[in-house]
Amino acid sequence: MNEKKPKIPEKEMDKLEQQFDKFDEDVKQMTLDRMNAAPKQETESPTKLSSKELSKEKDIYLKPDRKISDGQKFNEKFREDWNFQKEYVHFRAYHKEILGDTIEMWTHPFGGVGAEFWKIPSGKPIWAPRYVAEQIKKCYYHRLIMEEKVTSSHGMGQFYGSMAVDTTIQRLDAEPVSPKRSMFMGESAFKGAAA
Repeated sequence: MNEKKPKIPEKEMDKLEQQFDKFDEDVKQMTLDRMNAAPKQETESPTKLSSKELSKEKDIYLKPDRKISDGQKFNEKFREDWNFQKEYVHFRAYHKEILGDTIEMWTHPFGGVGAEFWKIPSGKPIWAPRYVAEQIKKCYYHRLIMEEKVTSSHGMGQFYGSMAVDTTIQRLDAEPVSPKRSMFMGESAFKGAAA
C-alpha cells in the first residue's frame, strides 16, 4: 500500500514554520529564574493539630535507614553551618501527589558528611534534622502548559500559536508543627516554594 502524502500549500507551511519558531523562542527564554518566578499552584493546606492533639501525639525521632560515606574530608569552614543544619526540628511532611505515601529520599548536605537514606512518614509530627525538612520543602517542579493565544498581528491578519506557560507545583512539603516562628530557615521559610 503506497499512500500519497498530502501536499501542504506553501502559505500554510510558512505559517506553521513561523508558529514553530515563535514556540521555540518561548521555550528557549524559559530560564531557571523565570520558572522560579512562575505562579505557584494552590493546594489545600493540611489540617493543623491543636496543642491538645499535639500533646497526645508521641514524639517520633527519625534516623536515616542507610548511610554511605562519600570518602571526603569535612571542610571545617562549614562546621557552624553543619551544626545548625543537623539540629532536630519538629515538622510534618506531606506527599502532595500520592497522599499519605511515605517519603523516601537521599540527603547529602555537606561534603565529608556522607549520604543518608530517609523514610519519612507523611502527615505525622516528626523530629528530624533541619536539612531533611529543608530538602523536602525544595521538592517542586515546573509544569509547562500549552495555551492558544494570538502571537502576532501583521496588518493582514493574526497568527495563532501556542505559548509555553509555566506553573510551579509543590510535590512534597514540610511545615513546622509549632504555630510560632519557624525553626527552619526563618519566618518566611514556609511561604515560598524554596527559600
